[in-house]
Amino acid sequence: MITASENASGVASLVQSVDWLALAPPVAVAAVAVVILVADLFVPEARKPLLGHGAVAGLVAGLALIIPLHEGDRSTFCLTTGSHACSYTADHFTLVIQALVLGGALLTALLSIGDTRKLPAGEYWFLLLSSAAGAALLPAARDLATLVIALEVASLPAFALVGIKRGDRRSSEAALKFFLSSVTATAVMLLGVSFVYAATGTLHLTDLAGALDDVPGRLSTLAGAGVALTLVGFAFKTAAAPFHFWVPDTYVGAPLPIAAYLSVVGKAVGFTGLILVTVIAFPAYADVWGPALAVLAALTMTVGNVAALRQSATRARSAVRLLAWSSVAQAGYLLVPIAAAAYAGDRRIGSTVAYALMYAVVNLGAFAVAALVARTHPGNRLADYRALYATRPLAALALAFFLLCLAGLPPGIIGLFAKVTVFSAAVDAGLGWLAVVMAVNVVIALYYYLQWTAALFRAPEADSTHQPAPAARHRTPATLTAAIVLTAVAGIVLSGAPQTVLRFAAVNLF
Repeated sequence: MITASENASGVASLVQSVDWLALAPPVAVAAVAVVILVADLFVPEARKPLLGHGAVAGLVAGLALIIPLHEGDRSTFCLTTGSHACSYTADHFTLVIQALVLGGALLTALLSIGDTRKLPAGEYWFLLLSSAAGAALLPAARDLATLVIALEVASLPAFALVGIKRGDRRSSEAALKFFLSSVTATAVMLLGVSFVYAATGTLHLTDLAGALDDVPGRLSTLAGAGVALTLVGFAFKTAAAPFHFWVPDTYVGAPLPIAAYLSVVGKAVGFTGLILVTVIAFPAYADVWGPALAVLAALTMTVGNVAALRQSATRARSAVRLLAWSSVAQAGYLLVPIAAAAYAGDRRIGSTVAYALMYAVVNLGAFAVAALVARTHPGNRLADYRALYATRPLAALALAFFLLCLAGLPPGIIGLFAKVTVFSAAVDAGLGWLAVVMAVNVVIALYYYLQWTAALFRAPEADSTHQPAPAARHRTPATLTAAIVLTAVAGIVLSGAPQTVLRFAAVNLF
């Protein structure tokens, strides 16, 4: 907690005590990242897999340190004079997002163990944990400077992870495209932040809300431009159209576990930042960002679903590229409750958080099965999934369940429940047209999700060269099996009690 003692003259001391418990989750993960990087210098090559197990232990420790924080809100790095605004707050919203990103990083680590034999182990685990630490820091950020720093700490290691396959031209190209696009978006965001600071004289989100509501007339244009540019930067991070162009090539070029990581943790980081700046800092401009985000949501879900529909037209296309376009479409659904918050208040934000939790579980599960298929079919084409039930029945059933969840069909009740909550948020906010667009897009998505699901149970083609001989199969790593089982069990349990997700995700940012 922050303490401010009084000196003899009655002036508040500026010396603050740091609440290390509030900071514990991201700090613990960052500390383990440094330990692994140093240990990599001394661990012999034959024992490099131990680094992966250390990374898993670090992420588990970060998740465990969230538990003591649920008893009440904690803040640190607060101003001791004036508004007493804080730069770091561990409230319910923070803890839910930290659980999401660290849980997603943990599943990514499970996918990576046994799949990083040709990658530099020390660098890989250091970069993954560093990115996860930044992602865990971001939801607690309550000023624009901390928010931007956390965003970059989460993003910069991700660039290196995408291009970590040395000598792979596609990986290097994906990393370069991801890097250049992200740097441009960050530059635009920083320009917007500087405009907002120039117009208001503060960076703390709670102070900005009041300052932007009373901006002098000569500075109103500057403040409005700053708000718009800041939102553009976060729109890129969420892969919202038309800022989505980097997604397909990046996912295909990256190692498969990193593609899974970007699809869940990377997206959660962008949406968390967008929620914080819109709902807490920029409510005075709700009449501007509300309609803008509604249009972005409609455009994003439509572009993602239409592109995924084209991707599924031929079985020679990449399954990972299809999942990439699917993630763009899902980003459109996630934007709907944020847009609705401009009209109906921040209680709608819980729908975005609930949808993000559902999406994280089932999308990581789908990527886990894709990683399993990639062990025998490195091309990971859609045709490689035909008759998967005949060779790997449990994996086929798991993937079918994940795809049905993403489509919002039974038995994936959690997916249906999440879509209904998002749809209700749009209707209750008076965005009927957006609800109609969402309904149309859900129907479009049914085609490619069901087409992929049906292929899993079809008989193999008589002249097929895609089915592996039993002797050619590789032994599945226990950690990969654990990732599939964990996500499948979580999806089934949440489908049995979907209301639990909404109660857990219910947030109040004020």
